[in-house]
Amino acid sequence: MDKYVCLPCDYVYDPELGDPDNDVPPGTSFEDLSDEWLCPVCFVDKDQFEKVEE
Repeated sequence: MDKYVCLPCDYVYDPELGDPDNDVPPGTSFEDLSDEWLCPVCFVDKDQFEKVEE
């Protein structure tokens, strides 16, 4: 699964870790996050994220 980086603050969403502070379990792909999910650091929408090219 791909990692995604928040363009405004550089937070990286890692699907292997999920977002436990916001009840997103490990193994949740970025595409499967709800449309209401926000960056846990700067609170922007998912459309402000870009896939990390590895």
